[in-house]
Amino acid sequence: MSWRKTIDHIVNPEVHTRTSRAYDLIMLLAIAAGIIPLMFRGQSTFFWALEVGASLCFIVDYILRWCTADYHSERSQLGAFLIYPFTPLAIIDLLSILPIFHLLNPTFRVTRVYRLMRILRIFRVIRYYEPLKIVLAVIERQRRTLWTVLVLALFYIFITALIMFNAEEEINPATGQLLFENFFDAFYWAACTLTTVGYGDLYPISHIGRVISIISSMVGIAVIALPSGIITAGYMDELSRRNEKKEETKQ
Repeated sequence: MSWRKTIDHIVNPEVHTRTSRAYDLIMLLAIAAGIIPLMFRGQSTFFWALEVGASLCFIVDYILRWCTADYHSERSQLGAFLIYPFTPLAIIDLLSILPIFHLLNPTFRVTRVYRLMRILRIFRVIRYYEPLKIVLAVIERQRRTLWTVLVLALFYIFITALIMFNAEEEINPATGQLLFENFFDAFYWAACTLTTVGYGDLYPISHIGRVISIISSMVGIAVIALPSGIITAGYMDELSRRNEKKEETKQ
């Protein structure tokens, strides 16, 4: 077995071994080390050490995954190496590494951007936590259906907001102004109603507005339930498929 294949079995295992689990644990600890300093306003030598250690782990992980990118691509070896830096998870990995340049040279710091980039590190957990990897695989497989549901939801929000914006022309007693001063207010209200969040900062006060709100809430529950059902069904199918693959590997 080549050294690249050995590395691939560690960083991208189809069946976990002790070595791959140990590698995942190290990377999860590195992610935690990179996130902990963001929970505090001040900086210290200890936080600096955590940042350096975490960044070095991320750099090594990025290089190892890049070196073995062709094992998980349908493209040619050269094509896989060229396209890997532009894949979604690779972009997240790279952005999570860039904040180390602030430690090397403070002039790289641009307002709070470097801190926000460090927050992206939490998304690296997807690589090392099996249930999240399954959910990501389901989303990838069902992306067309989920995009259709998203477009349907946005269309429904737009229509509901348009209806409410023209139907609700009452004055808000608290402000003495129109309840929906602009279309964005109506769009915001429609999105909150669709998701059944209901912050309570904007709500209709006329009878016709309340009727529209009732209908919007009832339909919103059905629309929001669609992606949940799709992902749940896909999750069970993907889990069964992976279990069958593991059984075949053992045999």
